[in-house]
Amino acid sequence: MRLLKSLGLHFEYEVTEAPGHAIELAQTAARKGYEMVVSVGGDGTINEVVNGLHNAGSAGNITLGVISTGTGSDYIRSVGISPQYEEACQHLLSPRKLTVDLGVVDFKNNGQMRHRLFVNFAGLGFDAEVVKATTQKFKRLGGLPSYLLATLTTFLFYQNREVSLSIDGHTDTRKICTIIMSHGKYGGGKMLVAPNADPRDGYFDVLVIGDLGKLDLLCSLPRVYRGTHLTHPKVLMQRAREIVVQSAQRMFLQADGEFLGEAPSTFRVLPSALTLAV
Repeated sequence: MRLLKSLGLHFEYEVTEAPGHAIELAQTAARKGYEMVVSVGGDGTINEVVNGLHNAGSAGNITLGVISTGTGSDYIRSVGISPQYEEACQHLLSPRKLTVDLGVVDFKNNGQMRHRLFVNFAGLGFDAEVVKATTQKFKRLGGLPSYLLATLTTFLFYQNREVSLSIDGHTDTRKICTIIMSHGKYGGGKMLVAPNADPRDGYFDVLVIGDLGKLDLLCSLPRVYRGTHLTHPKVLMQRAREIVVQSAQRMFLQADGEFLGEAPSTFRVLPSALTLAV
């Protein structure tokens, strides 16, 4: 806060108190007529702020600034926001504006259908199981230890799912490990999940990892950090605007690294729905 004040910026601020609180704060800020709202935190905080702005009907009318203090910070790598908070603060003085797409997912939670916006990526299957374990079982360990232990336990016990998968109206049934819809290139903590993704092109880059065995999955995971996983014969990447996933088995869902619920899920692109200060 001292840095922002030293730059001559005039602002008000609120501190989040619990998960979901940033949604409420962003809604309030939008209804008060602020022209810019700044998210200070990680990708999960950005997600909540955008959902709050959208709930207030202002996601396309208010500029979103980001000062990243999170551990992953995958989204800012794709949109060109500095990971150095001093530089990010400086850019708020005279920001360049960038209009980007958002995603929206309809999903099941506690037996009810709900929806949520996401800025970077959303996934069903293995990656969502890791997020669920990280946040619900091992969160007390903090940071990298919780993520690594969650990944290990998910790897040991996860079973691939038989799903009905519709990509822009083309439907088939297949067994998959995970499916990820991306606007940004990075996800899961510096993984180059979608090397060719463009958050302004009006499409998801849809990654479908098929029925990989345990050993194949273990050997292939490091390739995702380099972006070389797309050459694997059981990996499919394609661009699409709407994806529908149904599974007879429980299949969990995450968006921007936050556990949300489970399938059935429908993902749609909202083109040019957010203005960023970069």
